[in-house]
Amino acid sequence: MKKILLATEKSFAKVAVDTIKKIFSDANYELIILENYKFKEDFLKAVKDVDGLIVRSDIVDKDVLENAKNLKIVIRAGAGYDNIDLNEATKRNVVVMNTPGQNSNAVAELVFGLLITLIRKKYTGKSGIELRGKTLGIHAYGNVGKYVNLIAKGFGLQTYAFDPFVEDSKMIEDGINPIHEVEDLYKTCQIVSLHLPKTKETVKSINYNLFKLMPENAVLINTARSEIINEDDLLKIMEERKDFYYGSDVEPEKKAIFIEKFSDRVLFTEKKMGAQTEEANINAGIAAAKQMVDFFEKGITKFKVN
Repeated sequence: MKKILLATEKSFAKVAVDTIKKIFSDANYELIILENYKFKEDFLKAVKDVDGLIVRSDIVDKDVLENAKNLKIVIRAGAGYDNIDLNEATKRNVVVMNTPGQNSNAVAELVFGLLITLIRKKYTGKSGIELRGKTLGIHAYGNVGKYVNLIAKGFGLQTYAFDPFVEDSKMIEDGINPIHEVEDLYKTCQIVSLHLPKTKETVKSINYNLFKLMPENAVLINTARSEIINEDDLLKIMEERKDFYYGSDVEPEKKAIFIEKFSDRVLFTEKKMGAQTEEANINAGIAAAKQMVDFFEKGITKFKVN
Protein backbone atom coordinates (compact mmCIF):
# COMPACT_ATOMS: atom_id res chain seq x y z
CA MET A 1 0.00 0.00 0.00
CA LYS A 2 1.32 3.44 -0.99
CA LYS A 3 1.64 5.96 1.84
CA ILE A 4 0.98 9.62 0.98
CA LEU A 5 1.60 12.67 3.16
CA LEU A 6 -0.45 15.84 2.71
CA ALA A 7 1.68 18.44 4.54
CA THR A 8 0.16 21.90 4.50
CA GLU A 9 1.15 24.69 6.84
CA LYS A 10 -1.79 26.58 5.26
CA SER A 11 -4.56 24.00 5.25
CA PHE A 12 -6.80 23.20 2.29
CA ALA A 13 -10.53 23.86 2.38
CA LYS A 14 -12.52 21.03 3.99
CA VAL A 15 -14.21 20.08 0.73
CA ALA A 16 -10.77 19.74 -0.89
CA VAL A 17 -9.47 17.54 1.94
CA ASP A 18 -12.59 15.36 1.80
CA THR A 19 -12.19 14.85 -1.95
CA ILE A 20 -8.46 14.14 -1.61
CA LYS A 21 -9.24 11.53 1.04
CA LYS A 22 -11.71 9.85 -1.30
CA ILE A 23 -9.26 9.85 -4.24
CA PHE A 24 -6.62 8.07 -2.18
CA SER A 25 -9.10 5.77 -0.49
CA ASP A 26 -10.42 4.66 -3.88
CA ALA A 27 -6.82 3.96 -4.95
CA ASN A 28 -6.26 1.98 -1.73
CA TYR A 29 -3.52 4.38 -0.57
CA GLU A 30 -2.90 5.39 3.03
CA LEU A 31 -3.18 9.15 3.51
CA ILE A 32 -1.50 11.00 6.36
CA ILE A 33 -2.56 14.62 6.92
CA LEU A 34 -0.32 17.18 8.62
CA GLU A 35 -2.09 20.54 8.71
CA ASN A 36 -1.25 23.87 10.35
CA TYR A 37 1.99 22.51 11.82
CA LYS A 38 4.30 24.98 13.57
CA PHE A 39 7.63 23.17 13.73
CA LYS A 40 9.80 21.68 11.00
CA GLU A 41 10.47 18.68 13.25
CA ASP A 42 6.82 17.69 12.86
CA PHE A 43 7.22 17.73 9.08
CA LEU A 44 10.47 15.74 9.22
CA LYS A 45 8.85 13.11 11.40
CA ALA A 46 5.75 12.78 9.22
CA VAL A 47 7.64 12.46 5.94
CA LYS A 48 9.92 9.69 7.17
CA ASP A 49 8.45 6.66 5.43
CA VAL A 50 6.02 8.04 2.84
CA ASP A 51 6.04 7.26 -0.88
CA GLY A 52 4.45 10.53 -2.01
CA LEU A 53 4.22 14.07 -0.67
CA ILE A 54 1.78 16.89 -1.47
CA VAL A 55 2.61 20.42 -0.27
CA ARG A 56 1.55 24.00 -0.85
CA SER A 57 4.16 26.64 0.04
CA ASP A 58 5.88 24.31 2.49
CA ILE A 59 9.67 24.14 2.18
CA VAL A 60 10.93 20.83 0.83
CA ASP A 61 14.69 21.21 1.29
CA LYS A 62 17.63 18.84 1.67
CA ASP A 63 16.68 18.02 5.28
CA VAL A 64 13.20 16.95 4.28
CA LEU A 65 14.41 14.91 1.31
CA GLU A 66 17.16 13.22 3.33
CA ASN A 67 14.60 12.23 5.93
CA ALA A 68 12.14 10.83 3.37
CA LYS A 69 13.95 7.61 2.48
CA ASN A 70 11.05 6.06 0.54
CA LEU A 71 9.93 9.21 -1.28
CA LYS A 72 9.33 8.89 -5.02
CA ILE A 73 7.33 12.03 -5.82
CA VAL A 74 6.58 15.52 -4.48
CA ILE A 75 3.67 17.50 -5.90
CA ARG A 76 3.35 21.22 -5.30
CA ALA A 77 -0.35 22.09 -5.24
CA GLY A 78 0.06 25.29 -7.20
CA ALA A 79 2.13 26.69 -10.03
CA GLY A 80 5.33 27.97 -8.43
CA TYR A 81 7.77 25.38 -7.08
CA ASP A 82 10.79 27.34 -5.85
CA ASN A 83 9.98 26.08 -2.34
CA ILE A 84 11.29 22.66 -3.45
CA ASP A 85 14.99 21.85 -3.83
CA LEU A 86 14.87 20.45 -7.36
CA ASN A 87 18.57 19.58 -7.53
CA GLU A 88 18.42 17.56 -4.33
CA ALA A 89 15.21 15.85 -5.46
CA THR A 90 16.79 14.92 -8.78
CA LYS A 91 19.87 13.49 -7.03
CA ARG A 92 17.57 11.23 -5.05
CA ASN A 93 15.46 10.23 -8.09
CA VAL A 94 12.43 12.01 -6.67
CA VAL A 95 10.01 13.34 -9.27
CA VAL A 96 8.72 16.87 -8.65
CA MET A 97 5.49 18.12 -10.22
CA ASN A 98 3.30 21.20 -9.97
CA THR A 99 -0.37 21.75 -10.82
CA PRO A 100 -0.30 24.61 -13.35
CA GLY A 101 -3.45 26.52 -14.16
CA GLN A 102 -5.46 25.53 -11.10
CA ASN A 103 -5.18 28.92 -9.37
CA SER A 104 -4.69 31.11 -12.44
CA ASN A 105 -8.03 32.88 -12.25
CA ALA A 106 -7.60 33.60 -8.54
CA VAL A 107 -4.22 35.23 -9.16
CA ALA A 108 -5.54 37.20 -12.14
CA GLU A 109 -8.44 38.59 -10.11
CA LEU A 110 -6.00 39.65 -7.38
CA VAL A 111 -4.02 41.62 -10.01
CA PHE A 112 -7.05 43.83 -10.50
CA GLY A 113 -7.81 44.03 -6.80
CA LEU A 114 -4.33 45.47 -6.18
CA LEU A 115 -4.45 47.61 -9.31
CA ILE A 116 -7.79 49.29 -8.66
CA THR A 117 -6.99 49.92 -5.00
CA LEU A 118 -3.79 51.70 -6.03
CA ILE A 119 -5.16 53.82 -8.86
CA ARG A 120 -8.15 54.87 -6.73
CA LYS A 121 -5.68 56.08 -4.08
CA LYS A 122 -6.72 53.39 -1.59
CA TYR A 123 -10.22 54.90 -1.39
CA THR A 124 -9.01 57.82 0.74
CA GLY A 125 -11.19 60.36 -1.06
CA LYS A 126 -8.41 61.58 -3.32
CA SER A 127 -9.02 61.70 -7.06
CA GLY A 128 -7.80 58.60 -8.91
CA ILE A 129 -7.80 57.37 -12.50
CA GLU A 130 -9.92 54.91 -14.49
CA LEU A 131 -8.77 51.84 -16.39
CA ARG A 132 -10.78 52.21 -19.61
CA GLY A 133 -8.58 53.11 -22.56
CA LYS A 134 -5.32 52.61 -20.64
CA THR A 135 -2.53 50.25 -21.72
CA LEU A 136 -1.77 47.04 -19.82
CA GLY A 137 1.38 45.00 -20.40
CA ILE A 138 1.55 41.35 -19.37
CA HIS A 139 5.14 40.27 -18.73
CA ALA A 140 5.06 36.48 -19.32
CA TYR A 141 1.93 35.21 -21.02
CA GLY A 142 1.18 31.90 -19.33
CA ASN A 143 -1.95 30.60 -17.63
CA VAL A 144 -2.33 33.60 -15.32
CA GLY A 145 -1.53 36.06 -18.10
CA LYS A 146 -4.36 34.68 -20.20
CA TYR A 147 -6.88 35.30 -17.42
CA VAL A 148 -5.45 38.78 -16.83
CA ASN A 149 -6.04 39.52 -20.50
CA LEU A 150 -9.64 38.25 -20.35
CA ILE A 151 -10.45 40.40 -17.33
CA ALA A 152 -8.65 43.40 -18.83
CA LYS A 153 -10.92 43.31 -21.88
CA GLY A 154 -13.92 43.82 -19.62
CA PHE A 155 -12.34 46.98 -18.24
CA GLY A 156 -11.69 48.32 -21.73
CA LEU A 157 -7.90 48.11 -21.45
CA GLN A 158 -5.61 47.81 -24.45
CA THR A 159 -3.49 44.72 -23.78
CA TYR A 160 0.06 43.84 -24.77
CA ALA A 161 2.30 40.92 -23.83
CA PHE A 162 5.95 39.98 -23.93
CA ASP A 163 6.84 36.30 -23.82
CA PRO A 164 9.50 34.89 -26.16
CA PHE A 165 8.18 31.37 -25.51
CA VAL A 166 4.68 32.06 -26.84
CA GLU A 167 3.90 32.36 -30.55
CA ASP A 168 2.47 35.65 -31.82
CA SER A 169 -0.44 33.80 -33.40
CA LYS A 170 -1.65 32.55 -30.00
CA MET A 171 -1.56 36.06 -28.53
CA ILE A 172 -3.30 37.56 -31.55
CA GLU A 173 -5.98 34.86 -31.31
CA ASP A 174 -6.59 36.05 -27.73
CA GLY A 175 -6.91 39.65 -28.89
CA ILE A 176 -3.60 40.74 -27.39
CA ASN A 177 -0.79 42.69 -29.06
CA PRO A 178 2.50 40.74 -29.03
CA ILE A 179 5.65 42.68 -28.09
CA HIS A 180 9.05 41.33 -29.14
CA GLU A 181 11.43 43.38 -26.97
CA VAL A 182 10.88 43.61 -23.23
CA GLU A 183 11.84 47.30 -23.23
CA ASP A 184 9.03 48.04 -25.67
CA LEU A 185 6.49 46.52 -23.28
CA TYR A 186 7.50 48.96 -20.55
CA LYS A 187 7.68 51.91 -22.95
CA THR A 188 4.20 51.19 -24.28
CA CYS A 189 2.28 50.29 -21.15
CA GLN A 190 1.20 52.49 -18.27
CA ILE A 191 0.38 49.34 -16.27
CA VAL A 192 2.59 46.22 -16.22
CA SER A 193 1.57 42.95 -14.58
CA LEU A 194 4.40 40.53 -13.75
CA HIS A 195 3.99 36.75 -14.08
CA LEU A 196 7.58 35.54 -14.32
CA PRO A 197 8.83 32.47 -12.46
CA LYS A 198 11.81 32.77 -10.14
CA THR A 199 14.88 31.51 -12.01
CA LYS A 200 18.56 32.47 -12.18
CA GLU A 201 17.71 34.59 -15.21
CA THR A 202 14.74 36.40 -13.69
CA VAL A 203 16.03 37.23 -10.19
CA LYS A 204 16.28 41.06 -9.97
CA SER A 205 15.64 41.27 -13.73
CA ILE A 206 12.85 43.83 -13.26
CA ASN A 207 15.05 46.82 -12.69
CA TYR A 208 15.64 50.54 -13.16
CA ASN A 209 16.33 50.20 -16.89
CA LEU A 210 12.74 49.00 -17.31
CA PHE A 211 11.10 51.19 -14.65
CA LYS A 212 12.39 54.41 -16.21
CA LEU A 213 10.73 53.58 -19.54
CA MET A 214 7.18 53.47 -18.19
CA PRO A 215 4.74 56.26 -19.11
CA GLU A 216 3.21 58.79 -16.73
CA ASN A 217 1.18 57.37 -13.80
CA ALA A 218 2.99 54.04 -14.04
CA VAL A 219 1.67 51.07 -12.07
CA LEU A 220 3.66 47.87 -11.57
CA ILE A 221 1.78 44.85 -10.20
CA ASN A 222 3.70 41.79 -9.00
CA THR A 223 1.77 38.61 -8.24
CA ALA A 224 4.75 36.44 -9.16
CA ARG A 225 7.79 36.33 -6.85
CA SER A 226 9.41 39.11 -4.83
CA GLU A 227 12.89 38.05 -5.95
CA ILE A 228 12.33 39.11 -9.56
CA ILE A 229 12.27 42.77 -8.46
CA ASN A 230 15.44 44.77 -7.91
CA GLU A 231 14.21 46.54 -4.78
CA ASP A 232 16.99 49.13 -4.69
CA ASP A 233 16.11 50.14 -8.24
CA LEU A 234 12.43 50.25 -7.36
CA LEU A 235 13.13 52.54 -4.41
CA LYS A 236 15.20 54.74 -6.70
CA ILE A 237 12.49 55.17 -9.34
CA MET A 238 9.83 55.84 -6.71
CA GLU A 239 12.07 58.50 -5.21
CA GLU A 240 12.53 60.12 -8.62
CA ARG A 241 8.94 59.79 -9.83
CA LYS A 242 5.96 60.73 -7.70
CA ASP A 243 3.71 59.07 -10.29
CA PHE A 244 5.10 55.54 -9.88
CA TYR A 245 2.98 52.97 -8.02
CA TYR A 246 3.78 49.40 -6.91
CA GLY A 247 1.42 46.65 -5.76
CA SER A 248 2.64 43.22 -4.75
CA ASP A 249 1.21 39.91 -3.60
CA VAL A 250 4.21 39.45 -1.35
CA GLU A 251 5.92 41.81 1.05
CA PRO A 252 9.31 43.08 -0.21
CA GLU A 253 12.40 42.64 1.95
CA LYS A 254 12.57 46.41 2.36
CA LYS A 255 8.90 46.79 3.19
CA ALA A 256 9.61 49.18 6.07
CA ILE A 257 11.43 51.61 3.77
CA PHE A 258 8.70 51.47 1.12
CA ILE A 259 6.01 52.14 3.71
CA GLU A 260 7.95 54.92 5.39
CA LYS A 261 8.69 56.77 2.15
CA PHE A 262 5.85 55.88 -0.19
CA SER A 263 2.94 54.59 1.88
CA ASP A 264 0.35 56.19 -0.41
CA ARG A 265 1.87 54.59 -3.53
CA VAL A 266 2.54 51.00 -2.43
CA LEU A 267 0.26 48.12 -1.49
CA PHE A 268 1.38 44.71 -0.19
CA THR A 269 -0.46 41.64 1.02
CA GLU A 270 0.80 40.39 4.38
CA LYS A 271 1.22 36.87 3.03
CA LYS A 272 0.98 35.50 -0.50
CA MET A 273 -2.72 35.60 -1.33
CA GLY A 274 -2.89 34.82 -5.06
CA ALA A 275 -4.17 31.27 -4.59
CA GLN A 276 -6.09 31.98 -1.40
CA THR A 277 -9.60 31.45 -2.70
CA GLU A 278 -11.85 28.50 -1.96
CA GLU A 279 -11.99 27.61 -5.64
CA ALA A 280 -8.22 27.68 -6.24
CA ASN A 281 -7.60 25.89 -2.99
CA ILE A 282 -9.95 23.08 -3.97
CA ASN A 283 -8.78 22.82 -7.60
CA ALA A 284 -5.06 22.63 -6.81
CA GLY A 285 -5.42 20.09 -4.03
CA ILE A 286 -7.63 17.76 -6.03
CA ALA A 287 -5.39 18.07 -9.10
CA ALA A 288 -2.36 17.13 -6.98
CA ALA A 289 -4.10 14.03 -5.62
CA LYS A 290 -5.16 12.88 -9.09
CA GLN A 291 -1.67 13.45 -10.47
CA MET A 292 -0.22 11.42 -7.60
CA VAL A 293 -2.43 8.42 -8.38
CA ASP A 294 -1.74 8.73 -12.13
CA PHE A 295 1.99 8.73 -11.42
CA PHE A 296 1.95 5.54 -9.35
CA GLU A 297 -0.67 3.68 -11.37
CA LYS A 298 0.14 4.78 -14.93
CA GLY A 299 3.63 6.32 -14.76
CA ILE A 300 2.29 9.70 -15.97
CA THR A 301 4.73 12.57 -15.40
CA LYS A 302 3.06 15.27 -17.49
CA PHE A 303 3.76 18.11 -15.08
CA LYS A 304 7.25 17.06 -14.02
CA VAL A 305 9.50 20.09 -13.40
CA ASN A 306 12.85 18.45 -12.60
